[in-house]
Amino acid sequence: MMPEKWVQSLFLLVVGIFTHASGAFVGINIGTDVSNLPPTSDLVAILKAHQITHVRLYDADSHILKALSASGIEVMVGVLNEEVLSIGESASAAATWINKNVAAYLPSTNITAISVGSEVLTSIPNAAPVLVSAMNFLHKALVAANLNFQVKVSTPQSMDIIPRSFPPSTATFNSSWNSTIYQLLQFLKSTNSYYMLNAYPYYGYTKGDGIFPIDYALFRPLSSVKQIVDPNTLFHYNSMFDAMVDATYYSIEAFNFSGIPIVVTETGWPWFGGADEPDATVENAETFINNLIKRVLNNSGPPSQPRMPINTYIYELFNEDKRPGPASEETWGVLFANGSAVYPLRLSTSDQITENSSVVFCVVKPGADSDKLRDGLNWACGPGQANCTAIQTEQSCYYPDTLEHHASYAYNDYYQKMRSVGGTCDFSGTAMTTTNDPSSGSCHFAGSSNSNTSTGGLSPPVAFGPTNPFEGSSSSMHSLRLQHLISAAFFALVLL
Repeated sequence: MMPEKWVQSLFLLVVGIFTHASGAFVGINIGTDVSNLPPTSDLVAILKAHQITHVRLYDADSHILKALSASGIEVMVGVLNEEVLSIGESASAAATWINKNVAAYLPSTNITAISVGSEVLTSIPNAAPVLVSAMNFLHKALVAANLNFQVKVSTPQSMDIIPRSFPPSTATFNSSWNSTIYQLLQFLKSTNSYYMLNAYPYYGYTKGDGIFPIDYALFRPLSSVKQIVDPNTLFHYNSMFDAMVDATYYSIEAFNFSGIPIVVTETGWPWFGGADEPDATVENAETFINNLIKRVLNNSGPPSQPRMPINTYIYELFNEDKRPGPASEETWGVLFANGSAVYPLRLSTSDQITENSSVVFCVVKPGADSDKLRDGLNWACGPGQANCTAIQTEQSCYYPDTLEHHASYAYNDYYQKMRSVGGTCDFSGTAMTTTNDPSSGSCHFAGSSNSNTSTGGLSPPVAFGPTNPFEGSSSSMHSLRLQHLISAAFFALVLL
């Protein structure tokens, strides 16, 4: 082996050892079916601002993987369901996939896992015969590239392959998948990998016909008369989440396998739903997610495996508003696309609560068209209700007296006030977000640690804020320009 390659392999091995020696973690899934997905550079800033250390991608998006370079964030990449068949039938296709989507980014992007498909057994059962072959081919390609110590291979499965998950002690996998599941468990054991589980107490509760109380699904304390107990083991289950994980451990045990950890690759709770989804509420989502985080970070396992922490990925980072299906499909995200939290959120063991924290600023994009900037400034100081007093003549943020500076101030003031209710930083493509505080001297931008400007003092207008607010007649635009020139003071008074 060449010395350089040996050093790289040693580095990756050490990284892998320290990664897996640390305590339990809470990661997050990043879906991209979002109308206004932030630029990848902003995405990384958002992840760091919310102290997110582990992410799962459903594919191997090159832009996101490049942006995550040198971030230290651990990344799980995904083989798409439509790729499973071709990889499962061709070792060379697997090697090509590894070289293109994994080896090309290591070690600068900290890729530590590959999820092969998503719920393959229940979503694309025709691929089941080659699922483990695909995993084996990918693993062998990792071995050939000396990456098998750094990157683990597994495949996420839903709870649906366990027909009766309660009581957990009697749970078993659907017998029709016995051959595939046995091969899967053999692979996970031999490669020192882990079982990936998608576990959703939301569905367990809403489809449970009232068998279990909602407190059980939300990690809330249960009264003495509502205790959930496995009659065979007498284990008490304080949450449906723990029971689901334990049912999977028992199902694995039924195949005479042990020592295979479970990682929950998806779990969450939608914060809004249709008329027939009454349990999809902000209160329930906030309760579930924050209690889940506390549960996972206590570093314990379920009752049958108390020393096996349950590493977990929340579903999901952003609300994927382009997803088809019921209303709740669009509202699983914990953040709006602008980086603000849907509800107060604790994503670490610290006492810090993420509640629309002002660590991201909205400023003018370099090279923005001057006419669009004027329109954006007019809209922000007018219908957008930004407080533009500070950029009036001789006020604290009047200098430098440039269109770019004044627009940045107005854009940011609007953004800080309205992002908690979905306000965006776009302004017809003239704006961008940044983590660099644009304040200088006595001019403090809203959201700055030195700013006394309130970011939540206004009730939101009917429309939050337009991706392109200036579509309309040219006379409307001229009217706005005139208003800005002769009535700026009036706009400031509106806000007082």
